[in-house]
Amino acid sequence: MEFSSLLFILMDGDILMGQLFNRRKIKEFEKSLKLDFNDKLLIQRALTHKSYPNENRRLNIKDNERLEFLGDSVLSLSVSTYIFKKFSDLPEGELAKMRAVIVSAPILAEVAKRIELGQFLFLGKGEEMTGGRERDSILADTMEAIFGALYLDQGFTVAADFILELLKVDIVNVAEGNHIQDYKTMLQEVIQENGNHRPEYEVVDEEGPDHNKTFIVAVKLNDDNLGSGQGSSKKEAEQEAAKVALNKLNKLD
Repeated sequence: MEFSSLLFILMDGDILMGQLFNRRKIKEFEKSLKLDFNDKLLIQRALTHKSYPNENRRLNIKDNERLEFLGDSVLSLSVSTYIFKKFSDLPEGELAKMRAVIVSAPILAEVAKRIELGQFLFLGKGEEMTGGRERDSILADTMEAIFGALYLDQGFTVAADFILELLKVDIVNVAEGNHIQDYKTMLQEVIQENGNHRPEYEVVDEEGPDHNKTFIVAVKLNDDNLGSGQGSSKKEAEQEAAKVALNKLNKLD
């Protein structure tokens, strides 16, 4: 047998083993959350970080970023509808604050850790080696992608019920004031106490390859730099920058 033919068989075998592994991981994920997707490719895509297709281009796999975009809106509408009905006496401003905290990256990352999402992710080797399965930004983004995938697969009602079941403890905690801090919201509230201004966030630098980037973000008010932070996503870097700014303003314990 020619070497080229043998190589093709080996590569084809690797692809087959990868597909079997993917199916097993997806089945385990669905079982853990009592889900049953009609389109298994949707949930596979939701669990796929961009580092995985970058390192496995011949498999022609898509990452979860478009589903994350959609899931963000599904999450927001689900939570908005629920708290609008549940907290009928709260004014618009208080509802907006509550929603901002509930759908924030820190809470989504905490939910992801509770359901042990990290073990089901499809990551590139580089991301795997640098702790991607425990990285808050990846976990939070994947949660949104899962919400988007479930919405496409089974509709808004099913997706909303799933979201609210996952977040029920967090919604209670936020309503009672016991929750993970959303530093961006806190900083905005501090600034608006002294006038109708909003902090602006600007990406000032990006480091590293596409599959393992670090973002440097500065938070500014009227061109004054209040602080900067870094993270593996823009959201994470913005939260860190807001935390630094709050520390400088002596607004954190």
